[in-house]
Amino acid sequence: MTQAARTGDTPDSDDTEGTLRAAQAALAAEHASVYGYGTLGGRLEGSRRRDATAASDAHRARRDALVRTVRDLGGTPVAARAAYALPFAVRDPATAMRLAAVLEDRVAGVYSDLVRAAGGPLRQDAAGALREAAVRAARWRGTGVAFPGLTEKAAPPDNTAEAGATGVTH
Repeated sequence: MTQAARTGDTPDSDDTEGTLRAAQAALAAEHASVYGYGTLGGRLEGSRRRDATAASDAHRARRDALVRTVRDLGGTPVAARAAYALPFAVRDPATAMRLAAVLEDRVAGVYSDLVRAAGGPLRQDAAGALREAAVRAARWRGTGVAFPGLTEKAAPPDNTAEAGATGVTH
């Protein structure tokens, strides 16, 4: 990365393209998260439903900010799909909470890429989003991972959908 991209000055075109790709990936993940939380929210009650609503609101706000970021970088924001394939059926509160953790892990992964690609205030925003997703994932799962956002370094429990979380929307 050039010095300009690290300091937040005007980056060269290669840096802008990489930052734009990472921002588009984060936007796509936020679209998928908003959809996913809409799916799982109906399976939760009480404080867990309030947690899901707060997380959904946070993802909507991040999504809207990323739309502006992509435009500022000269791109056309990737549109949300009409529907997303879920990694497993959400039938009860336990699977709803498991899906929430997977969504947060995936979002953390793409924000990790954006932290790597961006500079200045965008890098700071991406780092904050990564931290927020990691905290939410830990709350949903009941435990954290050593390297949130880096699936190759994380060691989730065996025999779970989380073990296959790659940061790629399904």
